[in-house]
Amino acid sequence: MAKKAMVERELKRQRLVDQYAAKRAALKEIANDEERPMEERFKARLKLAKLPRNSSPTRLHNRCQLTGRPKAYYRKLKMSRIMLRELASNGQIPGMVKSSW
Repeated sequence: MAKKAMVERELKRQRLVDQYAAKRAALKEIANDEERPMEERFKARLKLAKLPRNSSPTRLHNRCQLTGRPKAYYRKLKMSRIMLRELASNGQIPGMVKSSW
């Protein structure tokens, strides 16, 4: 089980990403528009840099929803390999059985 503080930190980052998504998109559109004057584009980049770092979606890290484990994460199932195997062994995932030979 991951530390509760790490899971909470990740949730806080997700809330910040959601909160600033529209603002970041608007500023990025201005900054990347070649038709606009250079000064206006530069000001947009400065405003973008003043936003909280944790509001950037690249700072998010996927975690297992059951344990909070950050590594060996399956996106499709939203869980780690360890929990996937444990649930499959217990027969809690339909159609999945433990492989052994």
